[in-house]
Amino acid sequence: MARPGVTPPPRWIDVSRWLWIGSAVVGLGRFLVQLADREMLISELRKQQPALSQDELDAAASGGVVFGLLLGGLLVLVYALLANRMAQGRNWARVVLTVFGAAGVFLGVVRLIAVGSGMAAAFGLVIRPADLVFGAITMVLDCAALVLMYLPSVSSHFAVSRTPVRGT
Repeated sequence: MARPGVTPPPRWIDVSRWLWIGSAVVGLGRFLVQLADREMLISELRKQQPALSQDELDAAASGGVVFGLLLGGLLVLVYALLANRMAQGRNWARVVLTVFGAAGVFLGVVRLIAVGSGMAAAFGLVIRPADLVFGAITMVLDCAALVLMYLPSVSSHFAVSRTPVRGT
């Protein structure tokens, strides 16, 4: 239900908002898949801290999972907040989302190039197929959301009304 005096965002801005939120949720899904691989977490911890006992490794892995879940949830909330502010016409939110989206797309392209060219394997990096799938999905969502935010037909939604500042 629309609130009185509040104009709804243009259709493409609303779609962009949901694409941003969807991208964050897919990113959280990717993160959850990584956190669910307890053996990999223990293995990485063992490489970094070889002196830890198994009990200490288990405790560190559990703490890392809890911290990761909190951080992942927080990131989804931040994206949702930014996407909603952008849909309300806040240009600063559009700029922040642009930076986040461009960085995500750039890193996704670098990841794909690294895997496709064999550079990842040459440096000993293991990038799982699930990582690539989740990464490709978020890249597509981010690209679409970015394009929709900058369509000429929605530019008036972000027009900032500026009040002249009087000199003293």
